[in-house]
This record gives sequence, C-alpha cells and structure tokens, in this order.
Amino acid sequence: MLSDRRKRVINPVTIAPDLLDRDHSLLAFNERVLDWAARDDVPLLERLRFLCIVSSNLDEFFEVRAEPHLTANQANDHKGQFTVSSFERLADALHTLVARQYALYNEQLLPAFEREGIHIVSHGDRSAAQRAWVRQYFEREVRPLLIPVGLDPSHPFPQVANKSLNFIVRLSGKDAFGRENEIAIVKVPRVLPRLIRMPDKVAGKRVLFVSISSVIRAHLDTLFPGRVVGQFSQFRVTRHSDLAVDEDDVQNLRTALRQGLVHRHYGQAVRLEVSAGCSEHLADFLLKQFALPAKALFRVHGPVNLVRLTQLIDLVSRPDLCFPPYRPSPPAQLQHGQSIFDQLKQSDILMHQPFQSFDGVLAFLREAVNDPQVLAIKQTIYRTGPDSELMDLLREAVRRGKEVTVVVELKARFDEEANINWAEMLESIGAQVVYGVVGLKTHAKMMLITRREGKSLKRYGHLSTGNYNPRTAKLYTDLSHLTADASITTDMEHVFVHLASQSKLPRLSKLWMAPFHLHRDLVAKIDALGSAAARGESTRIVAKMNSLTDETLIRSLMRAGAQGVQIDLIVRGACMLPAQVPGRTENIRVRSVIGRFLEHSRVFYFRRGEAEDLYLSSADWMNRNMVRRVELAWPVTDPVLRQRIVDECLVAYLHDGVDAWDMDAEGRYQRVQRGSPHAPAHGAQAALMARYARNDNN
Repeated sequence: MLSDRRKRVINPVTIAPDLLDRDHSLLAFNERVLDWAARDDVPLLERLRFLCIVSSNLDEFFEVRAEPHLTANQANDHKGQFTVSSFERLADALHTLVARQYALYNEQLLPAFEREGIHIVSHGDRSAAQRAWVRQYFEREVRPLLIPVGLDPSHPFPQVANKSLNFIVRLSGKDAFGRENEIAIVKVPRVLPRLIRMPDKVAGKRVLFVSISSVIRAHLDTLFPGRVVGQFSQFRVTRHSDLAVDEDDVQNLRTALRQGLVHRHYGQAVRLEVSAGCSEHLADFLLKQFALPAKALFRVHGPVNLVRLTQLIDLVSRPDLCFPPYRPSPPAQLQHGQSIFDQLKQSDILMHQPFQSFDGVLAFLREAVNDPQVLAIKQTIYRTGPDSELMDLLREAVRRGKEVTVVVELKARFDEEANINWAEMLESIGAQVVYGVVGLKTHAKMMLITRREGKSLKRYGHLSTGNYNPRTAKLYTDLSHLTADASITTDMEHVFVHLASQSKLPRLSKLWMAPFHLHRDLVAKIDALGSAAARGESTRIVAKMNSLTDETLIRSLMRAGAQGVQIDLIVRGACMLPAQVPGRTENIRVRSVIGRFLEHSRVFYFRRGEAEDLYLSSADWMNRNMVRRVELAWPVTDPVLRQRIVDECLVAYLHDGVDAWDMDAEGRYQRVQRGSPHAPAHGAQAALMARYARNDNN
C-alpha cells in the first residue's frame, strides 16, 4: 500500500488554471532527454545516442505536430488554437532547443571524442594522403550515384524527399549551351553511408571518419566541369508525414495505405535545415521553393541530420564508451521445464521488461504453437518490427493447422509498411487477418490461447502495456501479464470477436475498453475518490503513463485534488496538467523520469481507505487513446503481484533521486537534487537492473 502524504482541501471554485501547452510540453520532454547527452557520468557513445534520440524525436515532432501551426501562420490566422502567435512561440522554442543541441555536439561531444582518439575529420584538416584516399573513395563509391540537376525552364526544381540530404550550389560561368543558369541541386542517395571510417593506412593510430557531406563538398567542383562553384550548402527539408486516409471512401484500406506511403515522402514542407554558412541568397531561394517562412529555416553548425550519427556508435569498437551490457534475467515465476499452462492454473505471472527477458512472452507463444491441444491463437499486432521471431511462430502455428487470427493495425505511425507486409504474408498462408474497426486504431496488446483440456476448452491470455516487438522490449520498460482468469480471458474473447465481426460488444466483466468504457470508468473512479476525500476519507491516486493531455481527465484530477485526494503523476513526456499551483493544485505532484530505458508502462493505482485497485493499460491519458483507439485496461487482483507493481513501478519512481524531474508551480521541470556522498541517491531503473540482472553463476 502507498502511504499518505500531506493533504489540503482546496475550495473547488478556485481551480481553473489554464492548462499547459501540449507542444511546448513535448519540447520540454526533449530538453530532459538532451540532459543525458550533457551528463559527464554517462558514457560518451551513449551521450551521442541521446543526442541523436532528441534529433529523431524532433523529426517526428515536425512531421506530425508542426503543420497546423505553420498553416495558421501562412493564413495569417490570429484566432483559435493554432495561430500566427502559436507558430512564432513554437518556432522560437525549437530554435533554442536546436541551438543547444549543436552547441553540445560541437563544444562538448566532439572534443570529448577527440580526447579518445576519435575524430570526424574535415577537408581542411586532412593530410595529403587522407585527401587522396577520400578522392579515390568519392570517384569509386559516390560519383557514380550522383546526378547534379541544373535548374532552367526545362529542369525545374526537383522533388526533394522528406529528410533526404541534398546540396544546393550557385554556379558562375555558362553551361554547355551558353546559358547562365546559376542554381544546381545535388541529391545524395540514401544508400550512401553518412559516415565513412578511414583505413588504418591513412588514419594511423587514430580512429578517423569523414562525413559523406564533407566528401561531396570537397569535390563539388568536379561535378560541374567548365563552371565555377561559388556559394553552396547542404540542406534537408522535413515534410508533414501523418498519413491521412479517408477510410469511409476506400474499398481496401491496405491498398490505400500502401499508395499513401509513396506520397508521404513529398508532403507539405514544414522545416528547412541548411548549413550555418549558407548565404542569404541560397537560403531565400530554398525558402521560396518550399513556401516556408523565415522562422522555418534552421541554420545548423554541423550535419543537417544528427540522427545519422548513430552510425558512429556501431563503427567504433569501444565498449568502455558504452553502457555495460545488460542481460535481463528470465522471468522468475516461469519454472524451467514446467508447462506455462500448468503454472497459470496456480497463479498469474508478471514480467517486467527489459529487466526481465521478453523471452518469457515468446516461450508462452512457443509452447502454444508446439502443443497439439492448443486449437486457436488470437493476437493483436501494432508494432512488431520487420524481422520478428514472434511472427515466425504465428506462421508455424498456421502450418500446424491451428486457427490463427491476427488483428493487424495497419495505421501504426511509421510502421505501416512493415505491418502491411506481415498482413500479406499471414493471409497468404491461411491465417485470418483483420484490420480492426474503421476509424479506430487497434492499440490494445493482447494474445489469447484456446486449449482443449479434457472435455472442455480453456483460455489463457497475455496482456501487455507494450508492443510485441523483441527489439524494443530490450529498450522500453513494460509489463506483461499472463493469466488464466476466466473473467479476463472471456472478456478478451469478446474483444477479439468484436474486432473481427464488428458486432455489438457484450458487457465486459473486468476489462475497461476504449472507446466504450475506459474514459468513462477512469473519470468515475477519480470522481468517486474525490467525493470520498471530501467526506474525510483517506484517498490516493498514483498514475504512471507516457502522456497526459486529455482535458476531461485532467479536470477530473484537478477536482479530486482540490477535494483532498493525494495525487502523484509519473508522466514521461507531455503533461498539460499544471501541478503544485498554490491554492489550486497543491495536492498534485507531477514527476518525469528519464532513464537509460524508455519509460513505457502504464499503471493506474487508486486507494480509498484500505481498499486498493490497480490497473495496467495500453493507453495513455490522451484524447486520441480514449475516443479514437481500441485500448484496454485490466485489473491486477493478485495481492502479491499488485504489491510488486506498486513497489517496482510506483514507489521506486516516486523515490528516484537520480533520473527524476519534478514540475514546479510555473510548469517547469526541475531535476531532483542528488544525494550526498554519505547518503547517495538511487535511480529506479538502476535499482531494477541490479535486482533482475542475469547471473549465470546461479
């Protein structure tokens, strides 16, 4: 049970503070991630990885969140949620964050790499032998793939793909036909590596790299014989990439999405990145071509795509500059050599990833595939990756004659192509593949096994807060719950039938499901605790999630806090609830924990007196999760497992003294003060890693 902390009843009439801005809250989250790249106690290559994660996050932010602000600015709109002012404030915040990124890269990370003998060598710093090697590499590997395009009436500005690397060049002199067209574009193919390691014969005892942009820049003049290369710059355009498909107007969603993927690379431009030294003439020319305002231009002191620097981590063999490898232990509840089905007849099983291995989930499915008494397997697929043992097991289940039903969410953002390919593969071998409900994303994570036992059929279920993706299961914190609870597995069966047939959903016994009940039930639970607190009862809410942006739930939490409910919110990313506002939300604390692993589990704890309820869920507290997705929340009723979740996912994070950030009354996040040498602070993730680290000597 979670203990009480101070309680103060607040006059509900006073609680009407403005909510925090979602987009700026997302940027604040990335500031917290960037802090890992600035920390001296983090291994150097991992600092680079966190820098690249921020760049990847910002790419997605622009691709998904920037368009309405930009459109409002272009329309000179001053009313509504998205306006000229909202665009300008967001652009200013983004420029500040990007400037901090590159300052960190140039002033801290590059010098630190050089102290370790690792250099990204510019053209001006290369020796004669190194320049000769780069020239040979350019002629052999690069030039054959480049086709410079000179712009003239018959060669208009070419289509530039989303996030691709390009060069713009200003030429003097005349072309082969005596014309003075001065602008040319050079596209850099994606197949070319962005970093190339120099061989030892020219690097000596150092580890030397050259960037592909540096290689091309050094040889631009050779691409335009007879012309003089004057001004030039690398550039990269980011485009709005959220696929929009009118599902009511298509006959085949899979076909429509596959066609949409082709056009995603050429959506509306929302950001332009150029080299810091790009001339005003070339910058203005590009802004005009992409119909972008000046504040959408980002001049960067370094490569225009920091994400691709993750290649450096793989190219440098320096384990001492990385986190020590972590080997998760097998789930302790799974007894080796004993049937998982037999174990589930005794008690539910909980697995905490990545501290415990995802292999436990695969073992559950593997046993089902190999068990001749298993008749049917049903599973949802949201993100599973392009190469998945889990999908191979489903394919083997079909081959063995089992009834396999897979609900594939084709619209999982940026995973559409992989999911389409899996759906087509499964259909081709005889699995039943369905795509959920029109207009809703199926985000719930569940697997249901039906097994013949004597004269009856028994169901076994797996529910999870995360995806069926073995790769991300090593990087994300999630909870997997195996159960033979008849009420829960019957509810799961009803959900699968509903998704496949789109028939009316029967009343569920234990599961809360969006878009039908989840939102309503959460609000009812919060409001009930608020009423109890107003009567003087001891109450507590602790909720852990990735994002909190649903206004109805936020208002409900604020009412409950004003009535005296003690509320702690562990929100990794965007949070629009203003915490600790004097006289308004003093009973609500908001904390964000950014660790080595990506926090991803959703845990909702409610206490009234001695009575405790704890739910796990696939859903964040966002409007889209509540009304535009198929989501599940389910109770954990086993007192031992419930207490374990409270200890590992709530108490540990509320007491994290290393990786936690607390929101102040101004909506800003302050990093927690670390302990003294006499009383060192502890991080929740580090403690869980120590608890569950695999020990092969045991």
